[in-house]
Amino acid sequence: MPGIRGLFIPGPTNVPQAVRVAMDIAMEDQRAPDLPAFTLPLFEDVKKVFKSRAGQVFLFPASGTGGWEAAMTNTLSPGDRVLISRFGQFSLLWADMCQRMGLEVDVVDVPWGEGVPVEIFADKLKADTGHTYKAVLVTHNETATGVTSDVAAVRRAMDHANHPAMLFVDAVSSLASIDFRMDEWGVDICVSGSQKGFMMPAGLAILCVSEKALAARKQAAARRCYFDFEDMMRTNKDGFFPYTPPLHMLRALRAATDLLLEEGLENVFARHYRLAEGVRRAVTGWGLKLCARDPKWNSDTVSAILLPDGYDSAALVRHAYTRYNMSLGMGLNKVAGKVFRIGHLGDLNEIMCLTALAGSEMAMRDLGVPVEAGSGVAAAIEYYRTTGAAAAMKNAA
Repeated sequence: MPGIRGLFIPGPTNVPQAVRVAMDIAMEDQRAPDLPAFTLPLFEDVKKVFKSRAGQVFLFPASGTGGWEAAMTNTLSPGDRVLISRFGQFSLLWADMCQRMGLEVDVVDVPWGEGVPVEIFADKLKADTGHTYKAVLVTHNETATGVTSDVAAVRRAMDHANHPAMLFVDAVSSLASIDFRMDEWGVDICVSGSQKGFMMPAGLAILCVSEKALAARKQAAARRCYFDFEDMMRTNKDGFFPYTPPLHMLRALRAATDLLLEEGLENVFARHYRLAEGVRRAVTGWGLKLCARDPKWNSDTVSAILLPDGYDSAALVRHAYTRYNMSLGMGLNKVAGKVFRIGHLGDLNEIMCLTALAGSEMAMRDLGVPVEAGSGVAAAIEYYRTTGAAAAMKNAA
């Protein structure tokens, strides 16, 4: 089909021209004497995206799943007890990894469409007077259901219980898009990936690790090799890597980090909120509902939209792809066939969001979903138009 394919899945996201150009370079010498002049400032600037001064950044050639494994194997031992809640496909997969690694996993299941149950976590942490939990795991943004959890509230619960467990956060689909404050929230390991808010191709696991978590590696008995923090620390301090690094991805990360810091993180977060809110206004205009069961759970990076009973969201996603050359996110696991997902994160603006909404609206009408033509798009247009004018006036003043 002519034109470009509309990519509106919650990752991989669109890659900006500046990032693509940064990758389009000749191969480099990974042991060149001037490489540290590039890598050492990069490590420091990536820390700014985590809002961390004390943490240490690790860049592994991997997806976010590899980042999970690095976090667990470097800090825990088989048999260690961890606390996690399961409320979507990715929190489910993280819990599954913990179980397969031989950890004792206390899983709190909550309905898909809700987030981390802070009150239940608080009760469990208070009751754990022997401090058997070694880590508390939080999926900040559950991509499958479009739900964002309150990491700061989990930290407050841990502090109130005076519990020494480490706090690990999966921020794969939230970092560089939704406000995240590693140091302020007392996060010990944050795991992210290149293909979402960082606006890069998939293939780089991006972690930030606290001093407390780094110290835990000395007692951790889990076997590790490729993901060993020790090997990375020994070479990273001089600007190098223990094995051949993906230098084209590091060049892309440099460009992406520059874009984020140039825009300003608070502006990035405000932009994502505004774009997401326009999508939410469209959902209301269609007469549909989000999978997120309460506005407090709404995600600013992905909206999972429930179709009425009797309509197959998988068929809708296929139709949008074949008829309108547009990729939407499918429902996963418990919400398969029930929701379709619009990713609204990364290198994105109002017009791009309106493309996703118009394509979704046409696809739904083609399949007989009872939405009125123009209802969702019009709601989003008015929100973007009026809020954009207010922002422009504020900036002009």
